[in-house]
Amino acid sequence: MVSLHEIPLTTLDGGAATLSELSDGATLVVNVASKCGLTPQYTALEKLARDYAARGLTVVGVPCNQFMGQEPGTAEEIQSFCSSTYGVTFPLLAKTDVNGANRHPLYAELTKAADAEGTAGDVQWNFEKFLIGPDGTVVNRFRPQTEPDAPEVLSAIEAVLPR
Repeated sequence: MVSLHEIPLTTLDGGAATLSELSDGATLVVNVASKCGLTPQYTALEKLARDYAARGLTVVGVPCNQFMGQEPGTAEEIQSFCSSTYGVTFPLLAKTDVNGANRHPLYAELTKAADAEGTAGDVQWNFEKFLIGPDGTVVNRFRPQTEPDAPEVLSAIEAVLPR
């Protein structure tokens, strides 16, 4: 089995990467969309990325157009929207399928993790969050309605970062 850290990824600008190249500590992987009711979560995601970067957290956004076509843009449009509207500085991957027959290998592994209620399986909607520890294991899964700055998310992040 390939480690989550070594699964080949494509960045929004078309480059090749892995999670280990994007993050040297804990990683919060979030499927994102520009035209969703939850899109304002970008604000809290960027704050997490900035506030916890020095302690080893990297937020990685994964644009996905599988939920009612809410990420229709090109890579350039997505990048422009994220940076100009929300000041996003964290890494973004290329548009990716998170469910279904063409599910990316990263999400094939991530969706094996259960949420707080013990439910694994398909991503429910945009802005589902997976916290990956520095060792490459999924330590928490948060459903879309859980805000990035919710107490349970912050506690989980604190638990996997060095003091």
